[in-house]
Amino acid sequence: MAHARISEWRKLPVSLAELCINTTLRCGQSFRWRQINDEWICTLHGRILSLKQDSTHLHYKVTWPETRLSALTSPAATDDTEALLRHYFSLNVDLGKLYDQWSQADPNFRKRAPKFMGVRILNQDAWEALIGFICSSNNNIPRISQMVHKLCKHYGPLIGHIGDEAFHDFPTPDALTGKQVESHLRELGFGYRAKYIAETARMVSEEKPADWLETLRNPETPGFNTLPVPEDQHVTYKEAHEQLLTLKGVGPKVADCVSLMGLGWSESVPVDTHVWQIAQRDYKFGKTKTKTFNKAMYDAVGDHFRALWGKYAGWAHSVLFTADLREFSDRVAKKEDAGEVKIKEEIVEGDDQVPKRKRERVIETITTQVKTEVKTWTETDARTGVKTEFVKREVTREITREIKRKPQREPKAEIKLEEGTATIVDVGRRPKRLRTN
Repeated sequence: MAHARISEWRKLPVSLAELCINTTLRCGQSFRWRQINDEWICTLHGRILSLKQDSTHLHYKVTWPETRLSALTSPAATDDTEALLRHYFSLNVDLGKLYDQWSQADPNFRKRAPKFMGVRILNQDAWEALIGFICSSNNNIPRISQMVHKLCKHYGPLIGHIGDEAFHDFPTPDALTGKQVESHLRELGFGYRAKYIAETARMVSEEKPADWLETLRNPETPGFNTLPVPEDQHVTYKEAHEQLLTLKGVGPKVADCVSLMGLGWSESVPVDTHVWQIAQRDYKFGKTKTKTFNKAMYDAVGDHFRALWGKYAGWAHSVLFTADLREFSDRVAKKEDAGEVKIKEEIVEGDDQVPKRKRERVIETITTQVKTEVKTWTETDARTGVKTEFVKREVTREITREIKRKPQREPKAEIKLEEGTATIVDVGRRPKRLRTN
């Protein structure tokens, strides 16, 4: 086992409202982060990164292979980890400003966002994103993570160990071009994806120009420690998307995932059946006669969200996608309130002079809706000059009262609750007095 050098814990000032690693690293963007106790650990750019977070700082520690730093007198002399973290988490983007913008434009986003603050798009290596999302076809996050871990274990370079855990970097295209790669991946449980991975690796390694994937990158979001693409070689988002579709196992959704999370195209909106359900449920995309999700439907959803959310539509999409994941269902359940409904039945004043069949009853409906608002502010210690950023969640309740008068011989009313709203549904039975507990 190779010896390694480990740095001290360092910290990067960032609030939970700007970055929440416990959400961002679990929402299906990257599949190599492992949570061990209270730390998130992954290999990136030839080092092992350990992360943990409090309300005001991201704390990080670096484990270097001994060979990487053996000739250096001080690891800090060439340690670019802070720059790597700022790049990887896209910390140059003001997330709070974007959340405000999306909340003003979209009531549904405004409703769901407070439970999922700090969701950022990762600025990943394009090759890793490509292979990771080929593995995502008809798959779930835990199983995708297992596949990517197997790829690294069998084909990626060993960087080091933390305890008994071995950490490998992601394999290069050349490492996945061997004659036995496809059959070996099938043995490892990759199924039909084995052929796509092996063939895509061969195409990128042997048929495409050097650094071909980097030439598809958004010039406004360059890669980490890479040379900028010459201006005459710049492409648009649509052109990059079309180029990715030439690879085996890459359809529109995978191409958009790679564009968004590997190439920096923030307007890219990956649409799968999950996102299609969100579009139907929350954005009035009605049911279609066809059971096949075709290109026209795919483009319509993406274009709608780009018009609604703007340049960073892919970022906003990821917040709502995360909010709908089963992984976070407990978080939603803890903060949602279905509302309180009270029904009161009484005889209208003066009805003692009216025949019984002409009497009216009063139905009073009171609906309580919970709203959560997140506020951030900074305070400076007058003595030390140290600035501290605070995050506060305020919960308010809005009460709506509605009174309806109906003839007594109206059918019985049955109450149904859906997302905090009370509705009256006639069921055609003889009238009886209503009660609630």
